[in-house]
Formats: sequence, C-alpha cells, structure tokens
Amino acid sequence: MEKLSIVKIGGNIIEDDTSLNAFLKLFSNLEGKKILVHGGGKRATYVASKLGIESKMIDGRRITDADTLEVITMVYGGLVNKNMVAKLQALNTNAIGLTGADVNSIKSDKRPVKEIDFGFVGDVKNVAYNAIDKLIQADFTPVFCAITHDGNGQLLNTNADTIASQVAVGMSALYETSIYYCFELNGVLEDINDKNSVVKHINANTYQELLDKGIIADGMLPKLENCFDALRGGVTTINMGNTSMLTQENDNFTKITL
Repeated sequence: MEKLSIVKIGGNIIEDDTSLNAFLKLFSNLEGKKILVHGGGKRATYVASKLGIESKMIDGRRITDADTLEVITMVYGGLVNKNMVAKLQALNTNAIGLTGADVNSIKSDKRPVKEIDFGFVGDVKNVAYNAIDKLIQADFTPVFCAITHDGNGQLLNTNADTIASQVAVGMSALYETSIYYCFELNGVLEDINDKNSVVKHINANTYQELLDKGIIADGMLPKLENCFDALRGGVTTINMGNTSMLTQENDNFTKITL
C-alpha cells in the first residue's frame, strides 16, 4: 500500500508568520502523498472581536452561533486557508484549499444539544475518501480547514484534530496512513515543566499507565482518545510533536501505535 501523510497544525503556528513559513517549507519537502489540516481559532477570535462579536468558549470549545459561523467561514475557509495555499504554491506544492463541503468530502451531523448547545458544530459522519483521492491522484495536495457540512446546505464548525483523524481513517481504505499532530511542545511530556521529558512511544498498555499516573490529563485526554479511535479505525501510526518531526533528523517526538 502506498503511504499517505496527514499533517494537522494548530493556532500558535498559524498566528506566527515565521513559524508558519518554516512549517510550510517542511510540509512541502515531505515526500509522498500528503494532506494538510488546519484550524485558526485564535485568528477567528481576533477577527470576531474587531467585528464586535463576542467569542464564547466552554471547556476550551467554541460555541458557534450564526454570527460566529460567518466569521469562522470567512477566517478558516478564506483568510487562513487561501494564505496557506498561496504560500504552498510559492514552494512548488500544488495545493487546493477545501472545506468539507467541497467535492462533498466531509459530512457531519449537527451536534445534538445535551447539557450545552454548541450551536453550528459538526460531528463527522462520513468521509468521501474516493473523492479526496481523485484530487490526490491528479497531483493536488488537499488543504482542509476546520469546516464540514451536513449535506443540506448547512456549514458546520468542526474540530480540526477530529477532521485529521477521520480523514485519516477514511483514507486508510486506500493508503497506509500516518497522522502528524504538530504543536508547540516536543510531544507528550512526562513532566509538563521539562520540555525534553518526551514520552517517545505510547501504545494501548502504556497509555493506561500514563492515565493512572495522571501524566495524560486535561487537554491531552481528548487528543489521545481521538488518536486511539483513529488507530482502531485503520490508521498505522500517529506522531505528536513540534514541526521538526517532519524532518528525518528529529526523533524526539511521541509516536502512538496500537
């Protein structure tokens, strides 16, 4: 099976031009077939405040009312996505910017209201991997922003980590898929105050030990749960660390396998 790399980058890299340019150079040099997934929450919060729209968060998750959805569509699907695509073109990577509505690639259901009404937030239900593969086979590099659709004309704000893992699961029907979650830290850390205390390898057994010791907690919990869901769905390996893990030289990051 041919290999496919799915790389997800978060807000802090997107917000800093120097970091973003350095990352996109690494991404464009990555060999083989690849897909980029990005968020843009910090930029969306900034633009919303300039427009006088208050950003509401509960447990780190954004409440997406109709006004906020408009901002997210403009910022994720327009400003952030198209800037990245333009920068990738300059690096000779023939990128195509997408939401989940494009080529009907990622369909979601609007999250049901339980204790909290998250508004126009989508939970991924279906990835049209054959449609995405047509773009890849035409030598395009898909760049997905964190927006999906419900198939009835409604766009939905969707967690970018989830999009990366669900697209990887879908594409694993055709490829040997690996996910790279790029963020500021070097990986999953034994000690949050020691940036070099990277846990190099996590599998299902060591994951339970790290949970019991409280090393994996807070924001890392949903990230890691997401990872094991993806691995059980057919993804080969998941890597977490800073952007230098995209080079052959760096082995100081966390690799997650079943």
